[in-house]
Amino acid sequence: MSIPYPFTAVVGQNDLRLALLLNAVSPAVGGVLVRGEKGTAKSTAVRALSALLPQVAVVPGCRFSCDPAAPDPACPDGPHKPGPGVERPARVVELPVGASEDRLVGALDIEQALAEGVKAFEPGLLADAHRGILYVDEVNLLHDHLVDLLLDAAAMGASYVEREGVSVRHAARFLLVGTMNPEEGELRPQLLDRFGLTVEVAASREPEQRVEVVRRRLAYDDDPVGFAARWAGEEAAVRQRVLAARGLLPRVLLGDGALRQIAAVCSAFEVDGMRADIVMARTATALAAWAGRTDVLAEDVRQAALLALPHRRRRNPFDAPGLDEDRLDDTLEEFSGQDEGDDDPDPDGPGDGGGQPGPDSGPQGDGDTAAPPEAGEGGEPQASGGREQSAVRAGEPFRTKALSVPGIGEGAAGRRSRARTEHGRTTGARRPRGALTRLHLAATVRAAAPHQRARGRTGPGLVLRRDDLRQAVREGHEANLVLFVVDASGSMAARQRMGAVKGAVLSLLLDAYQRRDKVGLVTFRGTAADVALPPTSSVDTAAARLESLPTGGRTPLAAGLLKAHEVLRLERLRDPARRALVVVVTDGRATGGPDPVALAGRAARLFAAEQVASVVVDCESGPVRLGLAGRLADELGGTAVTLDALRADAIAGLVRDVQGAPRRAA
Repeated sequence: MSIPYPFTAVVGQNDLRLALLLNAVSPAVGGVLVRGEKGTAKSTAVRALSALLPQVAVVPGCRFSCDPAAPDPACPDGPHKPGPGVERPARVVELPVGASEDRLVGALDIEQALAEGVKAFEPGLLADAHRGILYVDEVNLLHDHLVDLLLDAAAMGASYVEREGVSVRHAARFLLVGTMNPEEGELRPQLLDRFGLTVEVAASREPEQRVEVVRRRLAYDDDPVGFAARWAGEEAAVRQRVLAARGLLPRVLLGDGALRQIAAVCSAFEVDGMRADIVMARTATALAAWAGRTDVLAEDVRQAALLALPHRRRRNPFDAPGLDEDRLDDTLEEFSGQDEGDDDPDPDGPGDGGGQPGPDSGPQGDGDTAAPPEAGEGGEPQASGGREQSAVRAGEPFRTKALSVPGIGEGAAGRRSRARTEHGRTTGARRPRGALTRLHLAATVRAAAPHQRARGRTGPGLVLRRDDLRQAVREGHEANLVLFVVDASGSMAARQRMGAVKGAVLSLLLDAYQRRDKVGLVTFRGTAADVALPPTSSVDTAAARLESLPTGGRTPLAAGLLKAHEVLRLERLRDPARRALVVVVTDGRATGGPDPVALAGRAARLFAAEQVASVVVDCESGPVRLGLAGRLADELGGTAVTLDALRADAIAGLVRDVQGAPRRAA
């Protein structure tokens, strides 16, 4: 058995350690989401937490960890007879990103259930995590259908496995802990709200602290047992403090003054729903218990807000999480001293976070910062010639019309194009390839019915064989790769025009965020094209790159298309099942080099030959239009749409499948 890295040996990361310890003190806080760059001890700290958790009493032999003092009456291994339990360490169960549904919720033997009426159930990870911690590394990359199952289990405290009328239920109450790198994409709001607390982690920029991190890690790798022994005293002290705080927790008083401050803070930051208020109350109570107090102070409320609100405040999907700490302090001061007889805890003071471990404790959030002034404002507009112009702000985003890739794919689950998936409406049946996961009952009965006499059937039951089973074929939706090819040349550089173009691309990025797509960004201007953002799940990063995009110079349209073609070729090698949608944002002009229009046409026909779905967003303006974007769409084998027609509320129609019969811009 491997020796985990000691929790108390983690250098720095005070917010992370505090958030995990508060959940150890009070599991009702609701878990932790850890956001940060790679290599910041996120996974190390989570795995090390299990050594600090109290032992769990379970019914002997129960695969579902029933509490002997109050066993689950519906436990599949029950009913359990009264008797003493056995103690075991609390579990940290890891859910891999690529796990199947059966691995998460458990598997039911359909053949045995139908033929013999026996519920042969193999528990999944939700059963293993009951009364422990369910840890999801890279939780933002988890498939949507697994997210839905997690949400259901977290909301009901139970897991249900159903296969064509045969069902199994078991308790599944767990502490949800997730880690993620925001550069790889954001979480769905429904799952985000299920995490009680969130912390941002980053590698220290202090050389001495970085040296200590490396020193301790090398010592642990050389001798895990000896390293753990050197930290055994600190581990035991923290374990005892957790137990003491758990014992003190029921006696902690959350007064009306603290409750008013909690409600005022949640209202001031416009968080949706009431879960934030409840989580803040539980967190502030746990902070007081961790500090050895029986009363909740303003400093506890402040620290609770810094941990519980950044991921819940109302914001645009592209905004970074965080709180304006000056506004937080003003709100706490305004609603301080509401309880009679309370001493003023000086809410303006920074506080110690209710006993946060380590001398360098304190909030580490960046807080809100004012948006920088628009580049280039206040000066004379530059001519749209060969000179580079500074970036302009994107126009106001809007809801776009739905664009989808034609045909039926088999890519990752999402919300854009039709695909064969494990979830969705049933469209047919086939013989199972491997384990049966979704039974098509009617097709199974039809396959077995002609053979009943030959199989010696004498009673009402259906005699089944393995070859009779049929897998349901289902159709849902997949996520795609949306590759933006944006013209940043001088012909697009008029300030008002480029702002509208960026607003349209930002709107399409918002649509991609909601549909769980990967996105990429290729820009072209001057003499070459540039991959501003390789394909990624981080739509936020794409929006940031778009915002800083300068314009100016010639229009190397062919270079932009060829660069996009190369990006798609490489992406097919990495993710062959994910289909692409290419969105070319241009006025259709091509300049630079000999016969640039013909060269652009040849590059466009590469996409048509490979049947790559494409749409051209026509940015041409003015009373006289050349129709160049429409001709480009013809060469691509796609369709063209004007900026105005891209809006969902536009009167002009837009074909949903962007490949097929070419269509000129309206």
